[in-house]
Amino acid sequence: MAVELFELVGDDDRRFSPYCWRARMALAHKGIEADYIPVGFTEKDRIAFSGQQLVPVLRDGEKIVSDSWEIACYLEDAYPDHPTLFGGAIGRGQARFFHEWAPHMSAPIMRTMLKDIFDRVRPEDRDYFRASRKARFGKTLEELNATRGDYRDAIDKGVAPLRALLTYQPFLCGDAPAYADYILFGHFQTAAIMSPEIFVAPGDALYEWCEKLRDLFGGLGRQFGGMPD
Repeated sequence: MAVELFELVGDDDRRFSPYCWRARMALAHKGIEADYIPVGFTEKDRIAFSGQQLVPVLRDGEKIVSDSWEIACYLEDAYPDHPTLFGGAIGRGQARFFHEWAPHMSAPIMRTMLKDIFDRVRPEDRDYFRASRKARFGKTLEELNATRGDYRDAIDKGVAPLRALLTYQPFLCGDAPAYADYILFGHFQTAAIMSPEIFVAPGDALYEWCEKLRDLFGGLGRQFGGMPD
């Protein structure tokens, strides 16, 4: 049985979850071929076999793994003869820091583009997305969208350490990319696919880093287009 990755899908087959992109890039980095199974927000039944309701979910024969971090660790340990995601125990520990920090770094980016995401999820998922995000953020999508410009300073402060690091080396992990790069890349990839907002522009070290990552593995990061529509 082929390895399968169940991942979130929007309209026009947009694959936009930052956590699913982590898993996609990890599989490509390890050189593991997989079938990619699209799952909409309201298709919880498609991943019921995993015992929970969130993607990504990896199925490798009889082994079922959910959560992007657990998937990366599973791939590293189950396929030790393939290229390493972490480069050893120290690298795994450092990547865990990026895993924990990434949601805080990306929070103002997500608040800026929630309405954009809503406009580009499948029509049958929009009621769910609207209600679930209002419960999570305490405001309607329209209220958040009206204040999207208020988050620019927070975004710039949040990504400042990344910009500083990328002035010294081409990737977060050094001379070559590894899993910590894919963790952060997923959030910028979501923005590129789902929002017309410009978060990084040519001349920005972050932009050049994103472009290099999109080109990896035969242009994997460019398979699902991007904004503007």
